[in-house]
Amino acid sequence: MAGKTAMMMMITFWLSEHPSIVGFRWSHTQSWGSTWSFLFTAIAFYLTLSLLLHLLLTLFHNRPISLGPIPAVHSLTMALISATIFAGILLSAAAEIRDTRWSWRRSKRTPLQWLLCFPLGTRPSGRVFFWSYIYYLSRFLHMLRTLFSIVRRRKLSFFQLLNNSILTFMAFVWLEFSQSFQVLAILSTTLVYAAVYGYRFWTDVGLRGACFPFVANCQIALLGCNVACHVGVLLLHFMKGGCNGIGAWVLNAVLNAVILLLFLNFYVKMYTGKKKKTTSMMREIVGPDGPGPVGLVRCEPVVLSYSGLGGVHEVSNKEL
Repeated sequence: MAGKTAMMMMITFWLSEHPSIVGFRWSHTQSWGSTWSFLFTAIAFYLTLSLLLHLLLTLFHNRPISLGPIPAVHSLTMALISATIFAGILLSAAAEIRDTRWSWRRSKRTPLQWLLCFPLGTRPSGRVFFWSYIYYLSRFLHMLRTLFSIVRRRKLSFFQLLNNSILTFMAFVWLEFSQSFQVLAILSTTLVYAAVYGYRFWTDVGLRGACFPFVANCQIALLGCNVACHVGVLLLHFMKGGCNGIGAWVLNAVLNAVILLLFLNFYVKMYTGKKKKTTSMMREIVGPDGPGPVGLVRCEPVVLSYSGLGGVHEVSNKEL
C-alpha cells in the first residue's frame, strides 16, 4: 500500500507539481514556436512539403513504398504522448481547482464551470497551460501521418491537410488568448488519440483489427462531446458575466463546425458505401435463386486513416 502511495505521489509530482510545470508561462520570447510568424511558416511548410512530395512521387515513382516499422513506431509514440498529456492535464486541472477555488466564492463558480469557462483576466500560465503547450507541440508530430499516407498509398487528402492545419492553429489560439473550454477539449481529444493510435499500432504490427469502424465511432463520440461543451460555454458566458477568450472561442466554434460538417459528409458516404457493399456481398452469397450454402464471413482489420479531430479520411473495411 505504501509503495502504491509513493508511486502515485511521484507521478503526481512529475505531471503536475514539478517547478517547470507550476512556473510555466506562455511567452513569445521564451516558449518555442510561440509566435504567429512561426505558426504560419510551419503550416505553410507542411502544406508545401505534402504537395511537393505527392507531386514528385506521382511523376517519378508511382508505386507504393514500404516504410517498414516506422508507422507502427509513430502510432505507439503518439499513443503514449497522448496518454501522458491526458494524465498530466487531468492532474493539473485537479491541482488548479484545489488551489484557486477559494477565489470563486464571490462568483459562485463550480469546478465544471471553471473547466468550461475561465474567469475574465485568466493568463496563459501555470499547470494546465503547460500541458496545453505540450499538446500544441504534439500537433506537429500528427502531421507526419500525412507524409506516411502519401508515401505508402500515393493519396493526398485535401481534408487531411485542412484538418491538421486547423487543429494546429486552434491549439496555438488556445494558448495565445487563454481560451475557455480548452481543458475539456484536450482531455477528450487526447483520450481519443490514445485509443485510436493504440488501435493503429495494433493493426500496424499485423494483429487482427475490429469488424466495425472503430475510429469513426470514437470520432462521433468526440464530436458529440465537443458540441455539448460549446453549448455549455455559450450559456456560461451569458450567465456568469463572461468567459475569458470568448473571441477566440467563437473562431474555434466556427472551425469546429467546418470540421463537423466535413466529417458528417464523410460518415454518410462511408455508411452509404458500406450498405451498398453489404447488399452486393449478400447477393453473391445468397445467389439470384434464393438462399444457398452459407459461406464463412471473415472480418478483416478496419483501417481508417485518422489525423485528429474530424480527421478520418480513408476507409478500407473488408468482409469476405
